[in-house]
Formats: sequence, C-alpha cells, structure tokens
Amino acid sequence: MKIPSFYFGSGKKPVEKGTIHKEKEEFKEVHWVLKHALSGKFYEFTFEMNDFPNIVIKNIRNLEETGLTFENNRISGIPTAHNMYHLDIEFFHTEDKENIERKRVQLLVNIDPKDLWKNIPSDRNADFYKEDEVSFQGKFSDKKIVVASKRGRSHAHEGKFREDDFAVNKLPADWNMISVSDGAGSAVMAREGSRLATDSVNQFFSSSEVLHEIENNINIIYSTAGGNKEQEAKENVIRRLYESVLYVHHRLEKTASENNFSINDLHATLIFALVKKFSFGYIILSFGVGDCPINLIHTDFFRVELLNTMDVGEFSGGTRFITMKEIFNDQIVSRFGITCVEDFSYLVLMTDGIYDPKFLTENKLEDTASWKIFFDDLNGNNDDLAKVDFLNDNEIAQQLLHWTDFWSRGNHDDRTLAIIY
Repeated sequence: MKIPSFYFGSGKKPVEKGTIHKEKEEFKEVHWVLKHALSGKFYEFTFEMNDFPNIVIKNIRNLEETGLTFENNRISGIPTAHNMYHLDIEFFHTEDKENIERKRVQLLVNIDPKDLWKNIPSDRNADFYKEDEVSFQGKFSDKKIVVASKRGRSHAHEGKFREDDFAVNKLPADWNMISVSDGAGSAVMAREGSRLATDSVNQFFSSSEVLHEIENNINIIYSTAGGNKEQEAKENVIRRLYESVLYVHHRLEKTASENNFSINDLHATLIFALVKKFSFGYIILSFGVGDCPINLIHTDFFRVELLNTMDVGEFSGGTRFITMKEIFNDQIVSRFGITCVEDFSYLVLMTDGIYDPKFLTENKLEDTASWKIFFDDLNGNNDDLAKVDFLNDNEIAQQLLHWTDFWSRGNHDDRTLAIIY
C-alpha cells in the first residue's frame, strides 16, 4: 500500500500538507517585536512559542553580527555596537523537518547613553592636579574600609578635574579617621579646596595630645562615675572638634592668600568621622557642613541614623561650605556629634553624586527600606550587574570604583563613597 505524501512519521495521525502550510504561514505572519537593546549592556529576549506548538526555531541568521547568541528560543548576550539589524529566523514544522523556512525580524540596538559622553583626561601639568579616579581599601579599627572617588561625566566630558576628595588615616592610640569633601562646581580651585579640607582635618587629629584629651573626656562621659562632669566633658570634646574645623578654615584662608585668589575659589563641603572602639562600644565623633551625609547603619539594619546636619537648599547653591565664615556661629555646635554604639553593620559617608541619584530626598537617608535597596544595589542588583563583594573583598576597591560608574539620567556629578564594614 502506498503511503500518501502528506503522512509523516510512524504511529501518528496523518497531518495534511494544507495544515502544515497553514501553521507555517501563521508563524510567518505573526508580528514579532523584539525589545530594543543597548550596546554594551546585557540583553535577552525570549520567543513565546505557546501559540505555535508545531513550529521549531532552528537558528537566527545574521545574529553573529550583533554579538548575541541564540539558544532554547532565547536571544541573549551583550550587543557590541548600535545599529538596526535584520535577522532571519530559520524554522521548520515538526512534521516537515526537511523544509527550512525563513522569517525576517528587526533588532534595534541603541547607543548606550554613556557612550555619548567623552572621557577627556584632566591636565597633568595644571596647578593642583589630582587623579581622575582613586580608590582605597584597608583596616579601620577592628573593621574594614573601602572608598572610591570618581570624576563625574560632566567633568570628564570637558576634561575638567575631579573636585571630590577624601582622606583615610590610622591615628595614634587606635583612633581612625575618614573625611570626605565635595568641591563646589562654581569654585575655580575647588579640587584643591576639597583636598586641603580632608587632608588638614585629618592632620589636626594626628596629634597624640589632642586625642589623649578627647579620650579622657570620652571616658568621663560614658563612665558611671561621670556625674556632674559629664556635661563639661562633652563640651571639651566639642571644643576640640570645633578647633579642628577652624584649623581647616584657616588653612584654606592661608592657601588662598599665598596663591593670590579668594577663599571662595576653594569652596568645599566637609564631613568626617573620628572612630575608636572602647570597652563600652564604638565612639563616633562626627561633623558635617554641606550636603554630604554620614549614615550609621545599625546591626542587621535595625535602625539607620543620619549623624550630621545636612545643608540642603531648595535652590541651586543652597548648601554651605567650610570656607564660609558664617558657619562659625552659635549654631555650629549642632554640626558636631558624639555617638556610642555597641556595634554596627556599616558606617557610610558619601557626596551628593551618590546621594542625589540613589536617595533623591533627605528624608530617605533615615529610611531603613531605602538603605536595604541601596545595599541590594551594591550587591549587584543593578543594570550593570556591578557587584561589591563585602565578604570576598580582595578586589573590593576596584569593584566599588566600577559600581560608581552607574548611569543615572541628569546625575553626572563627581561621586565619592566610603563604607566602613
């Protein structure tokens, strides 16, 4: 008996050629819209074949031009260049495997917005030259610290300098210090202002005499025998903290005078944390002027504290700088903090290049949920899949520097982030 040509396989119900043809044509006619890709960014798209149980995609021609691969109905990978690509889907019917058909689709790979920004190196021969990006990792008391400071895209695009800066120091008697500064964009020598601010405040506390006096007063404050002397001891600590920021201001004044420019040319914010572990807990002495936060994340994210006063205005230029005489008034006491905790998960200092895109508003700086999202982001839950590994931390400084290159539309300022963990 002769088997009809429309019968394929054995033990199956015959499938008519007309049905095969119809199912192929239906697949050809369906309008596949591949989501757009970004060059240099991970991409994936899955063909939903539930409506076509008898159609199998064998291959996608011209896909190699994009840098993507195809497997199990899924296109994935990192496209290499922006372009409109014409892709040919090669497919067959399960009852007609020998006859391969084609269907054309388009894949648009857009240019990554990052690629539109130039990265022009700053002038190494200019006065007060500084590196465009710097990172640091090391010990901090019995914990660890990692810091990354990166020039923003707006400065890189024009070949300007990184205006942020930071300084980390291990001080006498097991004290440790981190200071961070953001030079004002309107100040022509802001890069030197931020460097001087961080360097000089850390230098002030390198004195064993100063630290010894602070420590004696700390012991009085947190001693059960402190009694009436506790308030006096707090005032003594604040007085030393006040002297440190006055020292910074005078150093900036002197530098401006020696170089024949205004102290306003050195406008910079300043935050710092002076830390030591005592038998009764960690002491964190803090100060802030400007719009850069210092945040203490308590153990297991139980609570988040903002340790400094934030100068955030509703208008551009609403912040304050360490160069301004008007900050040295009766209210300056509110800028200093004395904090004691048994332990903590993280102590974080950042400039507004991080704060603005990641927290948006000041009230989120003490919102536990916002900080969990932030650390989830650091853990790799972001568009760049950039992960900062706090456990296997041999390369953590470079990882954090890479993470700070995140894209945020409209936020292209210098970025500095310091994390004690």
